[in-house]
Amino acid sequence: MRTASKFLGIGTIALLGLTACGGADDEAPETDQDAMTEEDMAQDDAMDDDAEDMDESDDMDEDMDEDSDEDMDPAANLVGAACEDYAEQVPEGDGSVDGMAQDPVATAASNNPMLTTLTSAVSGELNPDVDLVDTLNSDEFTVLAPTDDAFGEVPEEDLNALAEDADALADVLTYHVIPGQLSPDEIEGEHETVNGATVTITGEGEDLMFDEAGLVCGGVQTDNAVVYMIDGVLMPAAAEE
Repeated sequence: MRTASKFLGIGTIALLGLTACGGADDEAPETDQDAMTEEDMAQDDAMDDDAEDMDESDDMDEDMDEDSDEDMDPAANLVGAACEDYAEQVPEGDGSVDGMAQDPVATAASNNPMLTTLTSAVSGELNPDVDLVDTLNSDEFTVLAPTDDAFGEVPEEDLNALAEDADALADVLTYHVIPGQLSPDEIEGEHETVNGATVTITGEGEDLMFDEAGLVCGGVQTDNAVVYMIDGVLMPAAAEE
């Protein structure tokens, strides 16, 4: 009995020793579940980054939408002390600020009750040899548009003489047209006109001056042009001589 107990004791000690050795030397292998967890964490990080990028993109889209709304608002860039009077005189319809924005410039001007004399001059009514409608409607321009009151300041004799001279009339009218669309914050300076002569624009805001003519209301957008209604008829140097 003692001998059997002795052998059992030795066997138990040996078994415990083997178990202890195995626990000390071996590390638990990485399981598929652990690996998947790391992969999932990487995917979560990537998704978080994508979400941040989408948030930033949404913010940029909102900013662009706001800028676009301003650009699309025909009244956004209006400048001039008489713009309120213009809005009261032509509050709606084709000749209003909103209405003019829908048509090319010669067409838009023909709908504005403040620009009837100019419309007659550019459409061939004053002189059938001077018809600039197709030209004005076919490209981008900045148009300095004398109002009816401005033409009223020109002596009738001079206006009649101008109407009878097709070349002189064309020179005067094209002196009021600048290639390209110039916003109120771009228009100051010297600009070559379609006439070939240079018009000088000074000041800023409602104090803008076009040679010697003052601003009535400017920054009026049409489909292809920016219109500045002015209180005088401009005369290029050649026409004045």
